[in-house]
Amino acid sequence: MKRFGIFAVLLLCHGAGGAAAADQVERGAYLIRAAGCVGCHTDTKGGGAPLAGGLGLKTPFGTFYSPNITPHRETGIGAWSDQDFLAALRHGVRPDGGNYFPVFPYPSYTAMRAEDALAIKAYLFAQTPIKRRNKAHDVAPPFSWRWTVHLWKWLFFKPGPWQDHADRDAQWNRGAYLVDALAHCGECHTARNFMGAMEPSGYLAGTVDGPDGELVPNITSDPETGIGEWIEADIVQLLREGMKPDYDDVQGSMAEAIRDGLAHLTDEDLNAIARYLRTVPPIVHRVARQPKQ
Repeated sequence: MKRFGIFAVLLLCHGAGGAAAADQVERGAYLIRAAGCVGCHTDTKGGGAPLAGGLGLKTPFGTFYSPNITPHRETGIGAWSDQDFLAALRHGVRPDGGNYFPVFPYPSYTAMRAEDALAIKAYLFAQTPIKRRNKAHDVAPPFSWRWTVHLWKWLFFKPGPWQDHADRDAQWNRGAYLVDALAHCGECHTARNFMGAMEPSGYLAGTVDGPDGELVPNITSDPETGIGEWIEADIVQLLREGMKPDYDDVQGSMAEAIRDGLAHLTDEDLNAIARYLRTVPPIVHRVARQPKQ
């Protein structure tokens, strides 16, 4: 009887552990959408497998190709430990100790909570391993030299997990966390300096040098050049359906970000994002290229 009791307890513990692991994978499936991993790490146009990398991103410094983040042990991240994963997302450091180029948005992901990062890892490790070698970046020196990232980090990178604002309520803090950490909106919607670092003074005010050279709009609360005249429902509609208040639809990388990520978020999270964006201080910045002379 005593042995049976011990066996029963072990079965219950195993069942509880399996349920907890399944819950973490399910949570990771949601968070990976919020973090935009699917769109960036899938070469859809090239017929690549989901999350197997190979998508090119054109920047003023050259073209960077996203890596394979499936759990393949040789060509993906299947040999990574939890600490390897956290070091990559929160510090921009590879398992071999080298630096990732900041085109990988770890300057934003650094604020990601550890439990969220590890839930994403649990989801990734539950996927089918895909054998696909990472494609070398097409970037000329000196921007291709990884050792220079040490200097870049010293100048511009401030690591650290997210801290809620005590003077704000839970919904606002959730929206801020989604915008600044998980969804890393500033990585596209904020102009960069000559070294590729985001300019804090232009936070979310748009840029002419977005992904693949796209124009990226001002999403501060400025009523003339931003989204200050939008109501929260307008923002939710855009994030869910890609439709602006004037019934024009978004294109390019934003359309992909919605399709592969933001459209999958709950109404609660989309409302939190909208609530936060409505409080971003207005910056007058009309995003447009000057005509060539």
